[in-house]
Amino acid sequence: MEHERKDNEFITTYRALIKREGADKLLDYLIDKSDFFTAPASSKFHCDFEGGLCEHSLNVYKRLLSLLQAEYGDGWKELYSPETVAVVGLLHDVCKINYYEVDYRNVKNKDTGAWEKVPYYRVEDKLPYGHGEKSVYIISGFMRLTREEAMAINWHMGGFDDRVRGGSYTVGVAFQEYPLAVLTHTADFLATYLDEKRAKEEE
Repeated sequence: MEHERKDNEFITTYRALIKREGADKLLDYLIDKSDFFTAPASSKFHCDFEGGLCEHSLNVYKRLLSLLQAEYGDGWKELYSPETVAVVGLLHDVCKINYYEVDYRNVKNKDTGAWEKVPYYRVEDKLPYGHGEKSVYIISGFMRLTREEAMAINWHMGGFDDRVRGGSYTVGVAFQEYPLAVLTHTADFLATYLDEKRAKEEE
């Protein structure tokens, strides 16, 4: 039931706020031709369960809203439209659709000592296009992004991005020029390491 509620919340929020040309086709694609609503957000870290990707996307969207309010007060809507915030928050991780597959491995039961087959998620990257840049690529196949939206989604991993770990300093330039990119990375970071960690501990 919780899983279905998150699906409905995502779809309702998306339809209420994202109105640009192509938005309906992208949502149809996410619903009918991808595993967005059943995929995990990671293989073994945050939201590593069925429906985790949808839940994480909502968490980042909500964090981004609260960060904008904290940084700019009620005037944040003069800088960014609610549609832009929804696009960036809800869609930053569409790169993870059709990315994880369920597999099985043998694990020893601590109580019985018997070996049991246990399901787990493994990466099966069918579109090796990167991470943030892959999300931009997928979204752009259906609807146009503003430059700042594209930058925010592209660099939402911040220092964890493979390009940064490979020695690129471009993320710093992007963060200097596009405040929404900084806020999106921060929202992703807080959702992952605070909100979703707390939720896991409360289970």
